[in-house]
Amino acid sequence: MSCKASWMAIALAAVLSACSSVPYAQRMARRQAAYAAAAGAPVRSFHFYNLYSWEPLGDSQVAVYTQVNRAWLLDVSLCQNLEFANAIGLTSFGGAVSVNFDKVLVGRGYPPCFITRIRPVDVAKLKLEQQAQRKIDAAPREQGSAPAGR
Repeated sequence: MSCKASWMAIALAAVLSACSSVPYAQRMARRQAAYAAAAGAPVRSFHFYNLYSWEPLGDSQVAVYTQVNRAWLLDVSLCQNLEFANAIGLTSFGGAVSVNFDKVLVGRGYPPCFITRIRPVDVAKLKLEQQAQRKIDAAPREQGSAPAGR
């Protein structure tokens, strides 16, 4: 990527982040709370054959989806570049990802991040939690009232 394209990408990211009405830290805290509420009791490992999707939740947590409706919340040792990685990888042995043995890989030049805890995520409960966060309180306008700003 050329220097000019890099600066354009950075400028675009800055503009898009400025458009958000909710600060990044607050959005991230809501996402972490939603996943924590939907996460079950810790397990030692899970079967892993395919990484369907993933979502970073700060520098010490990541949600990984092995199927559309099967997700795992992974707590990791302090993980550099996790929030900004374009792709991640998971190590596994014999088709299983295990606590304190396997790692999250975030790219060249960054150390692997050891998985310290694994919790299954109830995806249906997570979706309900996300919908509740999106809910707004709406009230009808009084008749004859002028819109704000006029």
